[in-house]
Amino acid sequence: MLLYLIIELCTIIIPLLFSFDKRIGFYKKWPPLFLSVFLTGIFFIVADIYFTRNGIWGFNPRYTSGILLAGLPLEEWLFFVIIPYSSIFIHNVYIGYLPRVVLPANLTRIITGIILLGLMLIMITNYDKIYTLFSSLVMAIALIISIINKKSVLQIFYITFLIILIPLIMVNGILTGTLINDEVVWYKAGEITGIRILTIPVEDIAYGFSLILINLLIMGYLQKLFYKNPGQKNEV
Repeated sequence: MLLYLIIELCTIIIPLLFSFDKRIGFYKKWPPLFLSVFLTGIFFIVADIYFTRNGIWGFNPRYTSGILLAGLPLEEWLFFVIIPYSSIFIHNVYIGYLPRVVLPANLTRIITGIILLGLMLIMITNYDKIYTLFSSLVMAIALIISIINKKSVLQIFYITFLIILIPLIMVNGILTGTLINDEVVWYKAGEITGIRILTIPVEDIAYGFSLILINLLIMGYLQKLFYKNPGQKNEV
């Protein structure tokens, strides 16, 4: 049963179709978007290969196509294209329809400081859990880079991520065993905290946050290269 692939196709179909909406014009951002997806994907796929080979997590062949690339199912490779694309689409829809509804800069800094403090405590107390440490560290680095280079992204992304979380929890929930008899993706118990939202390890939330935010940051830089006309909007 190609459950993993079916979930991915259901995830991408609406964002793909509405990418040509005139108000959003998301298709116009494809060049920097896909280059960002490629560059970000390299990092996450290398980490994914390492985790899979070392049994940190794995995939149930019952729910995949059986096509493997570097030990990862084809669907896992597609994950790093489909999830960023769909999530950044939602982010851009929000900007297109509610451009002025953003968090104040001071509140954004406070939220970021609290999150960073929490991530530091998690890393200190769970330094022996590889996935917990990895997801927390990558999220912390992404937040620090955001603060230094592009604070405005977080003023919007904190809001849009709450929206993105709805489909993300639906997708990740099924992949980790919600509503199905078995898991599509399993995790080694000793490498995660064990705290779950439904069946989703809490680390996956940090992982997803980082995956999308890093794509947004790189895409922001790339748009300045692709669109040098001052009249061209560079918001992501």
